[in-house]
Amino acid sequence: MQYVDSWRAVAAATGAADRSAAEEGVRLAYRRAGLAEPEEFVWADSPRAAVEAVEKLTDPGRSVRDDVRTRPWAEERRRMYDELGPAGWSALWSATGAQLWETTSALADRIRAGVVADLAVRPEDESDVRLVLLDAVLGQHDAAWLAAFDGRGDRLDGLAAVARNAGWWWPYERTVVMSERPGTLHRDEAGRLDSGDGPALAYRDGFALYAWRGMPVPAAFLAELGALTPERIRAEDNAELRRVMLEFYGYDRYLTESGAEPVHRDETGILWRIALDGDEDVVMVEVVNSTPEPDGTHRTYWLRVPPGTRTAKEGVAWTFGLQGESYAPVRQT
Repeated sequence: MQYVDSWRAVAAATGAADRSAAEEGVRLAYRRAGLAEPEEFVWADSPRAAVEAVEKLTDPGRSVRDDVRTRPWAEERRRMYDELGPAGWSALWSATGAQLWETTSALADRIRAGVVADLAVRPEDESDVRLVLLDAVLGQHDAAWLAAFDGRGDRLDGLAAVARNAGWWWPYERTVVMSERPGTLHRDEAGRLDSGDGPALAYRDGFALYAWRGMPVPAAFLAELGALTPERIRAEDNAELRRVMLEFYGYDRYLTESGAEPVHRDETGILWRIALDGDEDVVMVEVVNSTPEPDGTHRTYWLRVPPGTRTAKEGVAWTFGLQGESYAPVRQT
């Protein structure tokens, strides 16, 4: 629907917040909730800094998150559900919010985890940090459900205005703490955090998340990727990091440079196996495209297959959802 792309852009927006527009959105949200407008706005450069700012507040009043966000959202959802019926609401959600939910909720979860990891210096600090995070309205990362309500009434206009112009925010009776948006965001084609040469998500105060194809990695780990060797990959004790190394280095390059030997070959290709300590074997089928490239060469492909694969044909068949004995292509392409 027409609103999905605009809200997708909101969820991925980077750069400085429009503070005046965001604050006006907060005031509108308070008025729509029947509350007096807040007396004070405190801005922070990241959600981490915002949590620290909340912890330093002396008399902000009670949290009004339920008043300005939870209750209006629930009542609007009920109104639309009653208006559209179960099938109509399901269709609306599928066409709008569901398109954004997975990536935005996963990103919010990663930010929460990063804030907790940075601020919970002692194990006993973790619950305090998580409690503060529970008071947050997610601003731009509430894009999924705001997309579903867009164009269907004006009750949530204040929340939408904040989301379009700022990051997370913490509403209390007298004080609102507001976070800037990230300055950097890198994701892969699946929408997962992904960067091989720096932070995948970074705020201007230095709060950052590092990831490779969605998997959290230490910052120092990324700096090492450019100098990988087969020996270094084999020496990595962490199985998840070792898989990242293999993906970055390239399975075909690793096989070639590590002196691996094929375990089976037939008319469909060559089966290779990489044994890894503390992890399942990596098994690949090397196949050659029978259709020549424009320059007359034939491109080689490497297909990752289940570790129990015994023959090249069985591996190629698996990529087509078939059993080995059922795979008999009439013509290779």
